[in-house]
Amino acid sequence: QVQLVESGGGLVQAGGSLRLSCGVSGRSFSTVAMGWFRQAPEKEREFVGAISWTGARTYYADSVKGRFTISRDNAKNTVYLQMNRLKPEDTAVYYCAITSVATSWDQKLMYDDWGQGTQVTVSS
Repeated sequence: QVQLVESGGGLVQAGGSLRLSCGVSGRSFSTVAMGWFRQAPEKEREFVGAISWTGARTYYADSVKGRFTISRDNAKNTVYLQMNRLKPEDTAVYYCAITSVATSWDQKLMYDDWGQGTQVTVSS
């Protein structure tokens, strides 16, 4: 059974940075990619970015492109979300998720397993 555990959230001022981590255990060989999503209060969960399991491909939402970077450490079975130049509108609970589908990584329905989420709050 796959388990995903996010960490690294917190409170930061606008313009600051945070790095989120997502530890993965029990991954199956059908895993194709890891995604990051976020959900603000009273809003739909939205795509942030994704990385292929090999790390060869990354894909970002327009709203975070150029500010956020996804990377992975195979040895630690961990995926990271480096968030720079944070804005108040980035405030949300951030989730990592895992998918065995080779396409449509921006669609939350494509993901099989999710972490519990970590809160990111950006003050103005």
